[in-house]
Amino acid sequence: MTAEQPWSATSPWRAGRAVPVGARLGLVLGAVSLVGLLAFGWPLLIAPGSVLASATTAPLVLGVVLAAALVVTLVAVSDGGLDVRAVAMLGLLSAVGALVRPIGSGTGGVETVFVLLVLGGRVFGAGFGFLLGVTTMVASALLTGGVGPWLPYQMLAAGWVGLGAGLLPERIGARRLRGVAELVLLAAYGAVASVGYGVVMNLAFWPFLAGTGTAISFVAGAPVLDNLGRFLAYSVVTSLPWDLLRALTTVVGIGLFGHAVLVTLRRAARRAVFIEQ
Repeated sequence: MTAEQPWSATSPWRAGRAVPVGARLGLVLGAVSLVGLLAFGWPLLIAPGSVLASATTAPLVLGVVLAAALVVTLVAVSDGGLDVRAVAMLGLLSAVGALVRPIGSGTGGVETVFVLLVLGGRVFGAGFGFLLGVTTMVASALLTGGVGPWLPYQMLAAGWVGLGAGLLPERIGARRLRGVAELVLLAAYGAVASVGYGVVMNLAFWPFLAGTGTAISFVAGAPVLDNLGRFLAYSVVTSLPWDLLRALTTVVGIGLFGHAVLVTLRRAARRAVFIEQ
């Protein structure tokens, strides 16, 4: 593979992804992420006196997420990157994630499922990682009765976690990242993604939960930087310890189980002909 042919069908990079990200799928994921950012951050752009209602915005976000997942799936199928083997693997890992997530979930911020999202996205790629995050949150919510206005935001944020893991570099210079170096990279990403997940989830509900008239309250129509300052203060006061514990859990999980899980997933990928022998 040369620098001028990063997306050739025979390249090791493409062969190492269950849902290869070509030009079209890359554009779709970029557009989805942009719309998702607007879905999380739209309160910062509204006019003074506007009425906020999470009950009306959550269904809209759910529609965006479901439409995004459908478009990603259709483009992947159209490009020949999503076949029955990839669908089976996606279903299996989503089921595992749904079973793993309740373990510690909600206990001081512990979120064991982020280990699976990071490792799954790493092995099977960005497109697969996005779908894994979305489907895992849906399956988990249905299993535990956690369906609510927060679910579409969780689906989108978890999709970003898997997407980012799939975009991590395979090499640094001429050195292929494997072993301890790869685990360090994944653990560092997992820590950042865990905190980032908490931050964007805060942004989704901060305008409705912080009340009014306080130093951390959302003020409709205020300058964006002023509201961002209030939001950061809100995040530090309310959720930072939870986010840091989520990050610590992810780092420890990757450190303890990362090697074994990566080996297992890569072996499954080779047998499914996702990656070269």
